[in-house]
Amino acid sequence: MTDWNDKIDFGRPYWADYRSTLGSLQGGGFPQCGTLTELLPPAAVNRAGLPIQFVPAGSLPGVDYEKHIYETGEVSTRESSWHDFFNALAWCRFPRLKAAMNARHYDELGRKKGGSRGKQRDALTLLDESGVIVSGTNPAVLQALSKKDWKTAFLTHRSEWESSIRVAVCGHAILEKFLAPYKSVTAHALLLQTPVEMSNNDLDEWLGSALLAGNILASPAGLSPLPLMGIPGWWKSGVQDKSFYNDRQVFRPDSGRRAPAPVHKISDL
Repeated sequence: MTDWNDKIDFGRPYWADYRSTLGSLQGGGFPQCGTLTELLPPAAVNRAGLPIQFVPAGSLPGVDYEKHIYETGEVSTRESSWHDFFNALAWCRFPRLKAAMNARHYDELGRKKGGSRGKQRDALTLLDESGVIVSGTNPAVLQALSKKDWKTAFLTHRSEWESSIRVAVCGHAILEKFLAPYKSVTAHALLLQTPVEMSNNDLDEWLGSALLAGNILASPAGLSPLPLMGIPGWWKSGVQDKSFYNDRQVFRPDSGRRAPAPVHKISDL
């Protein structure tokens, strides 16, 4: 009988931020809500100050997902669901960002008429489901990503990905795709230029504060598409050479129809 986590290739670099937490869960059955709640750090409270708890979805029929989280701290979680399991891991890794996203969703509820969610809620959902945070001290790499200049970002500056660029995956749907990764896995990236490498806690705190202050993610235009398997070392099924990046079905050139996503500069660390 195989363990529930045999589908996770722990050696792949995209699991780096979650490896320790995943390692603590090895063996046994699929992690249930109580176990996941125990993994949360003390900082995992919603913006109303209520502690986050993962609760079986079957016990919360018909709740408004974001509204319920804000008003109770309870996160409706389907048991034995990879998607919801990875959402719980994202809460463990980014408690302030996740709480800020929930608060912004809550603030926007009911503001739009005719069933429209609005640009900010659309942006929040993209980051929550398929988002990554790309931070680093080298602006050339970040600008190349923003302009979809893939060969400059991934080939010319290949060495920078080991020294001055960091990718933190916050989108739980992206984490689910890593169970069976394919070449065209594409995320929505928030690009941050930092004066020094940021710790996990500093990055999470800055993101939460910036989102609540309205400094980031006013619309989906604040996020840049990023073919994740182009990141040096992330694709294990072939060589990442020039011909690899010539695949225009994956590494699509900039069409020029939209302005590049912004590179947010953090200077107050």
